[in-house]
Amino acid sequence: MRAVVQRVSQAEVAVAGQTVGAISRGLCVLLSVGQGDGEADLRYIVDKIAGLRIFADPEGKMNWDVAQTGGAILLISQFTLHGDARRGKRPGFTAAMAPDAARLWIDRCAEALRALHLEVAQGIFGADMQVSLTNDGPVTILLDSHKTF
Repeated sequence: MRAVVQRVSQAEVAVAGQTVGAISRGLCVLLSVGQGDGEADLRYIVDKIAGLRIFADPEGKMNWDVAQTGGAILLISQFTLHGDARRGKRPGFTAAMAPDAARLWIDRCAEALRALHLEVAQGIFGADMQVSLTNDGPVTILLDSHKTF
């Protein structure tokens, strides 16, 4: 699984001009599921997202996670994170999991984060989504359960 995690002061996702998910302070997470990903990948990504200490503590040091700040998570499926553009100019997406299976893993990720008592808003899997956010810092972290970066 791959994720782009952004610390935000606000984020929302719209489909067909209607807001379907929105948060104030927290994390906007773009998530992709790869071929062969499973339980260990899910646990890795959930633990990293929930535990990233990228929020300022009272001394101004990046030392708190999203729960410690009372923040929320906006989780957006984005298979293009598994795009491979090393050859040519049109990326290939064969490393991404098939949509029907990937949808289940995205939903399981949201459920696992909620089980940690985090507020989670979501986009609509497979929809043409417009995501808007204010990246706070900016702080952006890349995660990969296979640790390729």
